[in-house]
Amino acid sequence: MFEIAPSLLSSDFTKLAEEIAAVGAGGAKILHVDVMDGQFVPNITIGLPIVKSIRRITDLTIDCHLMIVEPNRYAAEFVRAGANMVSVHVEADPHLQRTLTAIREAGGQAGIAINPATALSSLEEGLPFADFVLLMSVNPGFGGQKYIHTATDKLRRLRRMIDERGLPTKIEIDGGIDASNIAKVIETGADIIVSGTGVFGDGDGEKGVKALIEAATVWT
Repeated sequence: MFEIAPSLLSSDFTKLAEEIAAVGAGGAKILHVDVMDGQFVPNITIGLPIVKSIRRITDLTIDCHLMIVEPNRYAAEFVRAGANMVSVHVEADPHLQRTLTAIREAGGQAGIAINPATALSSLEEGLPFADFVLLMSVNPGFGGQKYIHTATDKLRRLRRMIDERGLPTKIEIDGGIDASNIAKVIETGADIIVSGTGVFGDGDGEKGVKALIEAATVWT
């Protein structure tokens, strides 16, 4: 069974509580929160205080994607701020196992995020310590980008890598996913579908989530 995780980066931050309520009404159970520092990626977004505020207004699962340098310094703090899931980039953390363990010890689900041009082999030693892998199907940093089609084969290979090891690790995918391609990525092996523009692009988050669920259900 798949889950839709609306990316709040594409929401209207002047009415964030209403946007969160809308996607929940549409059937979303996970909120994807992009944390960017302007160093690991060329953009700056939100941090711990906003995550704390989001936690106060919703019971939905909060999924924080840390696109930051030195994620080991902050990963567990995001769990303590209210995040249920926290992913850190394999490219940014030389002590990945330690960071993933810290996330789990703080009570969160630990995830490894991987960029489009990073080889899957970089995940091999970290997989046993991860609850999920966040596969980027765009280069991180900005919303509204087009899906990189080579991500489909990479997703297929990642699914096989996980299954061959007998691991329960879930696959989350993020970038350029909408009603036109959601069924394909689910068929290929994704469990959690992050979508920003695909959910909020028409200004109606509830309708956006329902449209994605319908598009996925029709073909799966």
